[in-house]
Amino acid sequence: MFKKLLMLFKIGRKLSTSGAISSIYEIYTPNLAIKIFFYIIGFSLEKKQDNENLSSGVKLCNALQGMGTTFIKLGQFLATRPDIIGTEISKELEKLQDKLPAFSLAEAKNILKNDLGNENFSNISNLSEPIAAASIAQVHFAYIKYENETKEIAIKILRPNIEKIFNDELDALMLLAYITQSLIKKTKRLKLIEVVQLLREITNIEMDLRFEAAAANEFYENTKNDIGFKVPKIYWNYTSKKILCLDKVNGISIREVENLKKTNTDVKKLSRNIIQHFLKHAIRDGFFHGDMHQGNLFVNKNGDIIPVDFGIMGRLDKNNKKYLAEILYGFIKRDYKKVAEVHFLAGLVPKNVSKDEFAQALRSIGEPIFGQSVKQISGSKLLSQLFEVTEKFNMHTQIQLLLLQKTMVVVEGVARNLDPETNIWNVSKPILEEWIREMKDPINKAGDVLTEASEVLKRFPDLPIIMDRANDVMNLVAEGKFNTNSLAYNSLKEEELKLQLIRNKILGGVLVLVIFSLIVFK
Repeated sequence: MFKKLLMLFKIGRKLSTSGAISSIYEIYTPNLAIKIFFYIIGFSLEKKQDNENLSSGVKLCNALQGMGTTFIKLGQFLATRPDIIGTEISKELEKLQDKLPAFSLAEAKNILKNDLGNENFSNISNLSEPIAAASIAQVHFAYIKYENETKEIAIKILRPNIEKIFNDELDALMLLAYITQSLIKKTKRLKLIEVVQLLREITNIEMDLRFEAAAANEFYENTKNDIGFKVPKIYWNYTSKKILCLDKVNGISIREVENLKKTNTDVKKLSRNIIQHFLKHAIRDGFFHGDMHQGNLFVNKNGDIIPVDFGIMGRLDKNNKKYLAEILYGFIKRDYKKVAEVHFLAGLVPKNVSKDEFAQALRSIGEPIFGQSVKQISGSKLLSQLFEVTEKFNMHTQIQLLLLQKTMVVVEGVARNLDPETNIWNVSKPILEEWIREMKDPINKAGDVLTEASEVLKRFPDLPIIMDRANDVMNLVAEGKFNTNSLAYNSLKEEELKLQLIRNKILGGVLVLVIFSLIVFK
C-alpha cells in the first residue's frame, strides 16, 4: 500500500508542477476536499514550469510524456475517450509519441542469447542497432538461417524489467480510479476501474510476445485469402516471451503518400481498401488490428497493405458484430428508429428511456453530418457526437467497444491522408450490406440455432443436480432456516436465470427450425 501511495504522490506532483492538474479541473469540477487531497499529494518545492500560455490538453500531454511508460499508454488510451476528458484534450493526447531511449545493442544480444539458447542465437547474424524504440519494446533488423535459407527478419525485444514497472504503476492508477469513483459519484458511469483494468489486460498481453505472435498468426489465417492485405510470417523457433521474430517488411510507409504516387500506387484505391479491410476484420472475423496508425502500415510493390505490430488486437463477439453492423448501416440509411431499436436490443440504453426521444437524439447527430461535403463526412465525428449523447440518456460505457471506436477513428485518418475525397459511408456500405445479408440468410440462422441447441444439450446432465439443489433450498426456506440474502440464495437465482435462458433457447430454436423446414421443404 505504501508503494501505491508513493506512486500517487509522484503522479500528483508531476501533474501539479506541470500545470496539468488544471486540465483535470476543467474536465470535472471537484469539491474543496478533493482539491485539498490532490494538493497534498501533488505538493512540491519544485518551481512550476512556465506554461501558462499552453492549452489544457498540451499541459496534460507534456505531463504524461514526462512520466514515461505506463502514462504514455494511459494518455493514448484516454485519447479514445472524449466522453471522459472532452474533445479538445482528447485531440491533444492523440499526439503523444510512444518513443523512449533505446537500450544498448549489447543488452539486446544478451536477452536474445538467454531466451533463445546458444544454438538459435548463433543462427542470427548482422543484428542492427535499434531502428525503433517504444515504451514496451524495441525493434532490430537481422538475418536468420531458416530451412536452409537466409531470411531477412525483424526482431522485437522486450525492455528489461518492463513488466514490473508497468504493474507497479497500474496498481497506483487503479487506486486513483477507485478514489476518484468513490468521491466523484458522477464518474461511476464511466467505469474508470474497468478502464484501468482493460489497460492492464492490454499491456500485460503486449508484454508477452508469444501472445503477439499468436495474434499475428491468427490474423494471417483470417486474412490469407483477402486480396490486397498481407500479414508477415512468424518464425516460432526464434520467438519467446521476450522476443518476436517475423519477416522484415519491404515496402513504403503508408504515410509517405508522395513516394507511393511515384511508384504508381493507386492511393485512392488504397484509401478505400484500408477502410474495407478493417470493417471486414471487425465484422466478418470479430478480430481486428487495434493499432492501425500510419507507422504500423506499409505498402509493397504490388500495392498490398502490410500491417506490423500485433500487440494490440481487438475482438468482438457475435452479438457485438451484429449490433455494430446494424448501427453503422442504420446511420448510412438514415434510419434512426432502427438504430435506436438496435441500441435497446443490445442493452446499451436503459429500458425507461423513450425510444422516440433517443431516435430524435440520433437524428440530431446523423443529419448534420450527412448534410456536409464529402471531405467533412466523418465517422470519428459521429462517434464523438454519440459520446455526448451517452450522459444525457445514462448510457453505460461499453468497455469491449472502446478499442474498436479508437481504431475506427485512426483508420479513417489514414484513409483521409491518402485521399481527402474518400466518402467513408459509401466505402463502408457494401461491407455492411454483405454482413447483414449473411446474418439474415435462413441457412446461417439454422446453423446458429443448431449450435445453440448443442450447447443446451450439453447442460442437460446438470439439470437433475440443479433441481435437487433447488428442492433442498425450498425446504430450508419453508422451515425458516434459509437466508435470502445469502450467497447460496444468490447462486440459486443465477441458476434460475440460466434455466430460463435454456428454456427460451429451446423454444426459440424449435420455432426457427420449424419455419426453416417450411421454407426449404415446402
